[in-house]
Amino acid sequence: MILKASQRGGGQDLAVHLMRMDDNEHVKLHELRGFASDNLKGAFKEAEAISQGTKCQQYLFSLSLSPPEDARVSVEEFENTIGRIEDRLGLKDQPRAIVFHEKEGRRHAHCVWSRIDAETMTAKQMSFYKTKLMSVSRDLYLEHGWKMPRGLENAAERNPTNFTLAEWQQAKRQGMEPRWLKSALQDCWKRSDNQASFEGALQDRGFFLAKGDKRGFVILDHQGEVYSLPKMLDLKTKEVRDRLGDGDKLKSVDETKAVIGERMTPAIRRHVDESRQEFQRRATLLAQKKAEMTDAHRKARADAEGRQAVQWEAETKERAARLPTGLRGLWHRITGQYQEVRRSNEPGSQRHGAPAQPGTPAAHRCPARRARRPAIRLQATP
Repeated sequence: MILKASQRGGGQDLAVHLMRMDDNEHVKLHELRGFASDNLKGAFKEAEAISQGTKCQQYLFSLSLSPPEDARVSVEEFENTIGRIEDRLGLKDQPRAIVFHEKEGRRHAHCVWSRIDAETMTAKQMSFYKTKLMSVSRDLYLEHGWKMPRGLENAAERNPTNFTLAEWQQAKRQGMEPRWLKSALQDCWKRSDNQASFEGALQDRGFFLAKGDKRGFVILDHQGEVYSLPKMLDLKTKEVRDRLGDGDKLKSVDETKAVIGERMTPAIRRHVDESRQEFQRRATLLAQKKAEMTDAHRKARADAEGRQAVQWEAETKERAARLPTGLRGLWHRITGQYQEVRRSNEPGSQRHGAPAQPGTPAAHRCPARRARRPAIRLQATP
């Protein structure tokens, strides 16, 4: 399970982000502990208000828990993992909020703690939390038998296509898949051994090599968007220069944009626009179907929860009706029959061989059909 965490302020922005329904198919506020409020914004306002009595600016500790793609992790396992983490980081009994997200059939969780100890009015120290979380993450992979990422085994072998938030946003603005963009540039680099072969490999993919003003070597796509080459390759500038030279003969960014403009003839631009329009049309249809399916899933879940609540209430009344009252109840207490009825009503009583009372419905005699009390959960509002 990949664990990513950060110390931060801005509780209201974080609350909005965690409860967004457009990025996730299902969002559920699973738990609020140590807060008077029953919603995420109110809880984080409480944490911020308490932090005003200290000098702490980053009064929250935010953690995301993401299992492997092929793993199905239960809610209880998420809760156990969160408990282990807060013990390890010294956050035990601190106010916390747990939110579950589901997207494309996969569930992941977010947990946010208040760092402020209300009794001492000090912030919990989060020293070396990344190292501690990596240790917990490694243990989880070993305990569950999941395939451990190479970067978790050895940080020097992390996935080379990892990218920063800025790189992600830049690629998204251009309508490109950032993983493909970075992988494509790294593939061009692997296939070349000098500047000429690298430029050829890039142009086959629709990229152009240029000399940046301050960033040394840069890459331009067919729209003229500029990317830092060392960052996209996860290399140092010196390593890039060792293969490509100093780049003095390369065109500047403006000159390269002019070349791109000449090559991007109206016909090519039309083909690109038509391809994008077709993609947008198909993407719109898929998004519409996905939204309909998500709405149907939400309705089905709400209906199931409603039926379970009604069933629980009815079976509770039925069990209560089996307990005699008045003089008959007094006689049952004297003879001990009252306690036998109570034991037969308790979960697990039939499993341990307690005799069923006369007239006990079959649903109460069979453990597999015995109702269990649903856990109290907070449902997020879309």
